[in-house]
Amino acid sequence: MVKLGVIPAAGSGTRLGPFTNAIAKELLPVGEKAVIEHVVEAMRLSGIEDIAIVCSPHKHGLCDYLGSGRRFGVNLVYVMQDERRGLGDAVLAAEHVIDESFAVVLGDNFFHPKSFLSELISYHLERRADATLGVAEVEDVTRHGIIKPEGDSIVDIVEKPSPERAFSNLGAIGMYVFSPDIFDAIRETEPGYRGEIQLTDAVKVMIDRGRSILYRKIDGIHIDVGTPKDLMRANEWYLRNFMDRC
Repeated sequence: MVKLGVIPAAGSGTRLGPFTNAIAKELLPVGEKAVIEHVVEAMRLSGIEDIAIVCSPHKHGLCDYLGSGRRFGVNLVYVMQDERRGLGDAVLAAEHVIDESFAVVLGDNFFHPKSFLSELISYHLERRADATLGVAEVEDVTRHGIIKPEGDSIVDIVEKPSPERAFSNLGAIGMYVFSPDIFDAIRETEPGYRGEIQLTDAVKVMIDRGRSILYRKIDGIHIDVGTPKDLMRANEWYLRNFMDRC
């Protein structure tokens, strides 16, 4: 069982301005819930009991909304990423509360079915991988970490490449399962895209070390609600598929 989860939620959400001048992007609604609540639910359904929310000092609203996690059936702790130095650094900020394999799902990540996270975790454990990434076929490779697949393994990965540098159209969708070895890899990772410490680059460090890095394609819908258009798309999909049942 993987019982520990990390939800990075420290980003500024500049592409969602001016909404994010007043509210954390992870609290923007998809249907009747904040998008981060959907992530917490997916973790709980996967058997994860303890979740670290990685946030920045100005995001008090996350704690106000989520509280202790009791009403969601989980235990939440809040970890500060004092400076925004990239997704890799955000995951590293949670190291002191992690001592075993754990799942990472980005806090602005909407996907369905929620059972995909359980499937990703099961696959990771069955194959005894060091890291397993959820991926999907993406239209815009410049918005994702793009993998070079070989069978069910990842043999290379690059963060937000230009189309001519992309290994494939399979992009990481902000859903991962890691062994604690990822923390050493992050510490060895130099700043990359936009001068930040990218989680994608840390995964490449693990690949270069010869670790077992696998991927699994999502069977369903995935939307990173990082822009107004994508937030509207997630809500349109949710309204079509769920609101008439409520």
